[in-house]
Amino acid sequence: MNTTSIKHDSNPGRASRRWLAAMAVAGSLAVLAGCAHQSASSSVYSYDQAQREQIVRLGTVEAVRNVVIQKDRTTGAGTLAGGALGGVAASGIGGGSGRVLATIGGGLLGALAGDAVEHQMGKSAGLEITVRLDNGETRVIAQEADVAINVGQRVRVISGGGPTRVAPMY
Repeated sequence: MNTTSIKHDSNPGRASRRWLAAMAVAGSLAVLAGCAHQSASSSVYSYDQAQREQIVRLGTVEAVRNVVIQKDRTTGAGTLAGGALGGVAASGIGGGSGRVLATIGGGLLGALAGDAVEHQMGKSAGLEITVRLDNGETRVIAQEADVAINVGQRVRVISGGGPTRVAPMY
């Protein structure tokens, strides 16, 4: 005699937690996709800026000030991923309507935390560089602090077809 046993899921909320977990993974992937960003580095050129003629002016650095460069907008991926992860994490708390409230509250708190994380990731250390050009004009350029620039240093101010950059004379 061949008997087939059918296994019943003793936890009806398991399917919804799996769905929430899948949404959390999708949200995390969206966050990773949003990590591709524009750069304010003097050493990074976009594909469209490559092989374009640039104007070079020579000068001397008069002042350097530390600044923070902040992205103008967030993608919303941090909010989405944080909300999904917070909802999944809180879905195991309580039972019945308490579980529903915990899931909603966890989702809201996770969304706030995810937005804050994405906002922080959009910041980078920068320099505001004041350059006295050899023609007597003064220019101020802000860029990422990825290249050492010091007061009194001779530099090239590179502009045209995109952002203006300050690069040390080598």
